[in-house]
Amino acid sequence: MGRLSGFKYRQVVKKLKGLGFKFDRQAAGSHEIWYNPKTNRYTTIPHHRFTRRNIKRDS
Repeated sequence: MGRLSGFKYRQVVKKLKGLGFKFDRQAAGSHEIWYNPKTNRYTTIPHHRFTRRNIKRDS
C-alpha cells in the first residue's frame, strides 16, 4: 500500500477494518500495530494527538 499522508487516523482505521485488519497492539510512542489474519500481514500506523498544537506551543 505504501505511505499515506493527509489522512486522518479515523479514515485510516476505517479503511484497515474494511480490508480485514484487526488492532493487534500498541507500539512505541503513539504508533499502533494492526494485523490481517487473512494475509498474515502487519502494518504500523501513527496515532498522534494534537500534533500541530503541541509543535506550535513548544516553538
